[in-house]
Amino acid sequence: MLEVRDLHVHYGAIRALHGVTLSVEKGQIATLIGCNGAGKSTTLRAISGLVRPASGSIHFEGEPIHRMPPHEIVRLGVVQAPEGRGIFPNMTVAENIELGAFTRRDHGAIARDRERSLALFPRLKERLKQSAGTLSGGEQQMLAIARALMARPRLLLLDEPSLGLAPQIVQTIFKIVREINAAGTTVLLVEQNARMALNVAHHGYVLETGTIRMSAPAAELAKSDEVRKAYLGGH
Repeated sequence: MLEVRDLHVHYGAIRALHGVTLSVEKGQIATLIGCNGAGKSTTLRAISGLVRPASGSIHFEGEPIHRMPPHEIVRLGVVQAPEGRGIFPNMTVAENIELGAFTRRDHGAIARDRERSLALFPRLKERLKQSAGTLSGGEQQMLAIARALMARPRLLLLDEPSLGLAPQIVQTIFKIVREINAAGTTVLLVEQNARMALNVAHHGYVLETGTIRMSAPAAELAKSDEVRKAYLGGH
């Protein structure tokens, strides 16, 4: 579904990515794990069209998207829930959710998708009229995902969904990621909590200083001594 080939991204003199190659199969959850500063978020930003690659290519369902503007990439069905959530704090929960459908005109289907999103996140349903900035961190993360779902993603890019959340909320978020995938949405997950990410994913990639170091089925990576030492806090 997604193919990233030999991707290079520079921020001025800083080479953030050098030669990243990865693919995501339709129907899978793929995860990208690695330390802070490894280039995980930059990879997602390049796929979303938010940063322009210096070289390399990104294809979604065979179509090159690395020169497309972000809103056209969203229209194709590649949608990101960004790191730090990126919600609009002064708008209500309902308004934030509706903004997710900004590229769409099919009002009946939008209403149905809104109900579906709220069924996944009942807590948001109770807070529709509340300002998004007054929500807890976990609720804001739920809102960021609910808003992304309103764009009808075929490929959902999740950037650090567990960042700064209590363990119990993290469990809830990952349970919902599984449900979203089971309902037919392919997911590419960037996550510092490597244990949770490899537990939920089908395939995993380890990114180190802008290069893919390992690629294997997630269960295999979780058993690898190298991965356990570096990312799972075990031996």
